[in-house]
Amino acid sequence: MKARNILRLDPKDLVKLPAGSQLFSLPDRHPVGYDRTTDEFIAIDDALAVAAFTAPAHTTLFNAAYVESGSPVDLPLFSYCAVVSHKGETCIASIKVDNDIRHDSTLIDISKVKKNFKVFRKLFPNNRLIPHLERCAVSYGCPNAQNFFLSRFECPLPTAPLCNAACAGCISYQSKKDCKPSQPRISFIPTPEEISEIAVYHIKNTKNAIVSFGQGCEGEPLTQAVVIEEAIKNIRRATDKGTINMNTNGSRPDALAKLFDAGLDSVRISLNSAREEYYKVYYRPSDYSFKEILRSIKTAKEKGAFVSLNYLTMPGFTDSKDEFTSFKELLAENKPDMIQWRNLNYDPMRYFDVLKVSVNRSDMIGINTEMELLKKEFPKLRMGYFNPAL
Repeated sequence: MKARNILRLDPKDLVKLPAGSQLFSLPDRHPVGYDRTTDEFIAIDDALAVAAFTAPAHTTLFNAAYVESGSPVDLPLFSYCAVVSHKGETCIASIKVDNDIRHDSTLIDISKVKKNFKVFRKLFPNNRLIPHLERCAVSYGCPNAQNFFLSRFECPLPTAPLCNAACAGCISYQSKKDCKPSQPRISFIPTPEEISEIAVYHIKNTKNAIVSFGQGCEGEPLTQAVVIEEAIKNIRRATDKGTINMNTNGSRPDALAKLFDAGLDSVRISLNSAREEYYKVYYRPSDYSFKEILRSIKTAKEKGAFVSLNYLTMPGFTDSKDEFTSFKELLAENKPDMIQWRNLNYDPMRYFDVLKVSVNRSDMIGINTEMELLKKEFPKLRMGYFNPAL
């Protein structure tokens, strides 16, 4: 399914179910199959639809196909990739966009993560981020938090309990009682010293280290720009190594400029659409406009920073002709360095209700086709999933 359109899958769009993926059954939703004898799509009423939550580094090409029955509640905040049995293998309709292994669950030793909790508590006995990251690592399975306790790859630096947007699919805060956040938000603002001491430790003990503000367990880091600026200064007083990154909605370009002056190296700016009308209805910004986002991209480029776009991808919308045209215009004008093709975690039917948009199957070019066309038009543009170490 894409944008409520039921489609036949092509085997070339399938990959074997990657390790670290999860399978879901979807309540009050019946799977749809294709009947070759009648050339019709048929719902199977006595079965529940199944979807896959893909492992990191994979982008969903098609959502699971189903019809709803009764009064179905909205699906939880995950992505819902089509999953099938093909030639004896469980496969999903997805494409691998990054070969980085940092979130590969088969290479993360959870027993060692838990064992290292004691080590880090002794190293940082008064740092409130340590118990917070322990909970992220174990209760919510955050790979960045897990890697922090293994001194590998990217260290999360959650800072902001507040946000200046109210995203429909926010995974850390939901006002609706029937839609729980999948990873509750941090409840305190750490001090610059709490932030910098674990960041410096990670950088000094990790090859190609990255430390990142703006995690799934927090609001918008730019709302705490003053605290973060001081933390970055502390980090850079202690070491000139490592990549300091921020994942942000890009709402405050002037504050972002000060962070680059303090030593911020890279930024990842999130958006679900290159068109302001669809951005606004999903992000629901409280004190900024789409213009600020574009100005943040330009500000980052002027400061010599590495700029990624966290392009929240939904099959049928992201690869619609109108969105593709607008996205190309945004890329040509603002010249980011990278696109991170992240799956948008939202009920795939409700998303189109929220945006108040419908897309015909003839107006969808395919996400994998979109990627190939962008590679040809913007050959220097990097494609992937993770923040790179610079």
